[in-house]
Amino acid sequence: MSKEKQGEDNGRPDLEKAVDNSRRDFLRKVTLAGAVTVTGGAAIYSGHRFEKAKHNEGMVRVLTEDNRLVEIPVEQMRDFKPDLKMLQTRGREGIAGRRWVMVIDLSRCRNARKCVEACQSAHQLRPYEYHINTLVMQESVNTPAFFMPKPCQHCDNPPCVSVCPVDATFKRQDGIVLIDNERYLVCRLCIAACPYSARIFHWQEPTQAEADKDKEYNVELNVPQKKGTVTKCLFSADRLREGMLPYCVSACPNGVFYFGDENEDAVTNGTTKETVRLSELLETSGAYRLMPELGTKPRVYYLPPRNRIFEFEEGEKKEYKEDKA
Repeated sequence: MSKEKQGEDNGRPDLEKAVDNSRRDFLRKVTLAGAVTVTGGAAIYSGHRFEKAKHNEGMVRVLTEDNRLVEIPVEQMRDFKPDLKMLQTRGREGIAGRRWVMVIDLSRCRNARKCVEACQSAHQLRPYEYHINTLVMQESVNTPAFFMPKPCQHCDNPPCVSVCPVDATFKRQDGIVLIDNERYLVCRLCIAACPYSARIFHWQEPTQAEADKDKEYNVELNVPQKKGTVTKCLFSADRLREGMLPYCVSACPNGVFYFGDENEDAVTNGTTKETVRLSELLETSGAYRLMPELGTKPRVYYLPPRNRIFEFEEGEKKEYKEDKA
């Protein structure tokens, strides 16, 4: 089978054969709990893994940051524990006293996709990569279809956090689930564990990889993005730090999104800027959460698509017709 065909069959771009095989081999073998670094000119891969080279005694194989498999002498290896200050403590702790929550009003979504565009632009995503996407849903054959925006649910009991072996994905005190790709192992366990399919893997170099290669990593924005890492909706943690609404909330032209602080019992509509009581909005509007039976306790609520402000129109050219007043 040709290399091009093989990549298509796997549903992803074809990576270098040696790197691909080595990653699978590593996941079957030993994974160190700490990080391993190298002296003597070999760059260490942040995945903290190695295996003993069978064909060359006294050597170990190391996967570097630029995805090269190299061999170095055992005596040049040493265990390394990263400085906690380098893990962006502020980004891990979150904003004190806050418990962020999102409410999505399905009766207002016209699939304008402005939320998608704003998110992709902020997080250096390609057109086919999504932190938030709009799905076509239908409750039954007798009811009309509707659009449903679906971001990460930022669960209070997140399976993705539970399965991560190196604390690369974590739950902050303000309710947001983030990813620290400086610690990421390429194991993709978090992707498999998420019941909402909210995470994506960078098979290719991100769009601004070259321009941002010397920039400091921002865990609250998850940029610079890197090939071989995971990304997802972040509730725009960087914007919240500045006292602003998330990118998707601000960009929506139809008032689909409410966002705010559960501790204050208040959420603000991104379009009208109207602030309402969260508890009252949820109680009077029939709010629900996705797959509550799983016990994940999402921080994203949905209001059912009743009393719609538009007629459902499916199709690439009909999904959104901007009002001309």
